[in-house]
Amino acid sequence: MSRYPLPDLNTLPEDIKAKVLEVQEKAGFIPNVFLALARRPAEWRAFFAYHDALMLKEDGNLSKGDREMIITATSAANQCLYCVVAHGALLRIYEKKPLVADQVAVNHRKAQITPRQRAMLDFAMKVCQRSHEVEEADFVALQAHGFSDEDIWDIAAIT
Repeated sequence: MSRYPLPDLNTLPEDIKAKVLEVQEKAGFIPNVFLALARRPAEWRAFFAYHDALMLKEDGNLSKGDREMIITATSAANQCLYCVVAHGALLRIYEKKPLVADQVAVNHRKAQITPRQRAMLDFAMKVCQRSHEVEEADFVALQAHGFSDEDIWDIAAIT
């Protein structure tokens, strides 16, 4: 990000500064993406409105750990080391299983996760890498693990 230096936290609009500090308090660090996107406040607000709608929702059957697990696995597939590290850290916090977070980051198929989580990640990876192959059987498999159609939508959207 050296081409676009991170803005100083104290120069940000108050609403953005407050949100960044809130995240720092919860996560223990400020993800650089929060500051990088803040150089364009309107885009920052739009991005984080969508982020919060997906990642902080209270309804449905996806935990915060599930959501971070999806991002960690798909970020690894997309070879985004920054995202793997940032979301892997959040996955460790939410799931309290550091080894599992590392395993998901390297290869979710070999991770010590539940069959439900494996089905969730298999679908997320299919959406990420081969979305043209998604078919009814994928939905049936997820529903067999208790995922609703809305949960499946969230898995795909988070991916």
